[in-house]
Amino acid sequence: TDQNAKIFFSDHEKEKVENFGDQHFRPEIDRGVLRKILLDSLEPQTVVWDSHFITMERQGEGWLLHFKNAASVYADLVIGSDGANSKLRPYLTDIKPFYSGITMLEGNVYDGETILPNINALLRGGKIMAFGNEKNILMGQKADGEIGFYASFKTEESWVRDAGVDFSDRSAVLAWFKKYYVDWDPVWFELFENSATPFIPRPIYCMPLDQRWEAQANLTIIGDAAHLMPPFAGEGVNMAMLDALELSRALTADESTTLQDAIAGFENKMRESASGMAKESLDNGMKMHSENALQTMLDFFGGFEK
Repeated sequence: TDQNAKIFFSDHEKEKVENFGDQHFRPEIDRGVLRKILLDSLEPQTVVWDSHFITMERQGEGWLLHFKNAASVYADLVIGSDGANSKLRPYLTDIKPFYSGITMLEGNVYDGETILPNINALLRGGKIMAFGNEKNILMGQKADGEIGFYASFKTEESWVRDAGVDFSDRSAVLAWFKKYYVDWDPVWFELFENSATPFIPRPIYCMPLDQRWEAQANLTIIGDAAHLMPPFAGEGVNMAMLDALELSRALTADESTTLQDAIAGFENKMRESASGMAKESLDNGMKMHSENALQTMLDFFGGFEK
């Protein structure tokens, strides 16, 4: 849609493609549901909950991990899959992410299916991408009726600190939206009027596309810990799951390969794939926040129908 909620493209009336062989087939699942499926597949006690990692130190051929609220644990191999603010990544590399130029303000309406009549008339159980004045509103509905949304815009990295917005105050955030999203239709106001608080500001970062580090025999990282990127290609979770699969294959493959060589091969392949996807995501982010964003995205989605 545009900023006035005028629909220019909708796939609600299209025949659904239910073929995993189709290159444009993108089945989706709520992350909470996926998380439960994965956890339920594990043997009991595989996951040790309530363990606040503090630091770790080399011990012999492995690592001794220290926790704030649990006993220290030795591991011969540590895999860091602890996200964008990974506490394990610094043990492998000191390369830092850079700011993409875009910040997103996240809100959630937990009973959105029932209390957002205007939004639901547009959403219809799916997703909305609204473009106008180099800004976006992006949203989607989850299986339980919750509606998650993002106001996405170009700004300085220091915006969260400098904006002077109380993110725990709906009226303050709505006032900011009305001022900053000039000429956007009032239909969007009900998102901010009904969102749970606090709203969550998210400056969007990306790891350098040419990052490299020396492989270790007892430590590696996957997912956002390894290759944080903007969300504008929709591949973050997909890549993290692929990382886990590829790493498991590398670690259980040819026994004649040393552990360090296996990890090095995995990391090289992971970085190459992630670099290409991160570039696509950065490019998409710029297009989505450009003056001609709506037409650019219409051309993009129209291309899938050809």
